[in-house]
Amino acid sequence: DVQLQAFGGGVVQAGGSLRLSCTAFGFPLDKYAVGWFRQAPGQEREGVSCISTRERTSYYTDSVTGRFTISADNAKRTVYLQMNSLKPDDTAVYYCGACFVHDIGGSYHVLVDTRIDFGPWGQGTLVTVSS
Repeated sequence: DVQLQAFGGGVVQAGGSLRLSCTAFGFPLDKYAVGWFRQAPGQEREGVSCISTRERTSYYTDSVTGRFTISADNAKRTVYLQMNSLKPDDTAVYYCGACFVHDIGGSYHVLVDTRIDFGPWGQGTLVTVSS
């Protein structure tokens, strides 16, 4: 089975930092682009960031550019999301999954790569940013 598991969420004050981790099981990390998605209460899931270790590329949605950094450790099969300068609007359940990116007029849109089946999304990891 191939799957991704996200963890590392928590409660933090606005302006604080958190680092999320996403571990891959059943496949090498450089086989697929892996990204972070989030879903706030009452809202649709949105793409946050996407990394391809094979192509050595990483992308961010506009709302997190300059604040979040995605990275990967192939040996540990883990993708990280370092989140700095957190805002209450960043409060959401964060998930990791297969991703690709659409460049629309210079803005990157991180989307789910539905060609890759990692099974159900799972519980994700909750990030709560208090004001």
